[in-house]
Amino acid sequence: MGGQRDELDLVAREFELQRGRLQALAQRMLGSAAEAEDAVQESWLRLSRSETEGIENLAGWLTTVVSRVCLNMLQSRGTRREDALEDYDAPEAAFGPEQEALLGDSIGAALLVVLDTLTPTERLAFVLHDMFAVPFEDIAPILGKTPAAARQLASRGRRRVRGVDEIATDRDRQQEVVDAFLAASRGGDFAALLELLDPDVVVRADAIGITMGAEPEVRGAQAVATTFAGRAKAARPALVDGLAGLVWTTGGVPRVVFDFTVVDGRITAIELLADPGLLGELDLELRG
Repeated sequence: MGGQRDELDLVAREFELQRGRLQALAQRMLGSAAEAEDAVQESWLRLSRSETEGIENLAGWLTTVVSRVCLNMLQSRGTRREDALEDYDAPEAAFGPEQEALLGDSIGAALLVVLDTLTPTERLAFVLHDMFAVPFEDIAPILGKTPAAARQLASRGRRRVRGVDEIATDRDRQQEVVDAFLAASRGGDFAALLELLDPDVVVRADAIGITMGAEPEVRGAQAVATTFAGRAKAARPALVDGLAGLVWTTGGVPRVVFDFTVVDGRITAIELLADPGLLGELDLELRG
């Protein structure tokens, strides 16, 4: 009995370490502090009832659970939120200072109104990938879709949130960053790579990429710069679903796609995609 209680206490402590991130994630998805708290509490209830010994990555498990709870909540709203937007004259007044502080500068009341116009799946894909750098391979099972389909949902959400003009600006900025990354990688310019990488950058490879010799995950600017310095000589610039990336081909056939997430001029994530089925679903266009 005492052993079970000790184990539950340990799980509870680990959950509390994740609570702030889960609350921010849920609030960005739901736009409501109260609903976000409900979603986080539901994730705790599910965790407390689960066999925790089989959970290898607690943070990832909780992200999945909270995301699914939020998706169910968004879908249960139906059209109530979109109908309400027609009478929404003063969005800034609808959110108090505590909620605005939690949401942060990246998502104010006005953006929440725009997010409410997205479908639940668009919103979840956009928030998870663009705001929390969750790879599409992890988002896909939550949505019950392929990684390529999850990518398209996030792309549609991004266009609706930011507008066509801003997307064009982002695309140009990302192309500059990716081109600079390729040049620094080929030239072995470690310092230049560090300048381009976010301190918390993460590189993830899919299952096929791992069988080809890639590390499953590399975190941190120093480690990522070390991985790429002097490499990528065979990579070619490409557009990946309309955004700048890199691709390695053999015989004209794409073998590995390097998909970049760029935020504020720095690379926050790189996904190494090598699954032939996924590559076949991507919109790839070689540049240069």
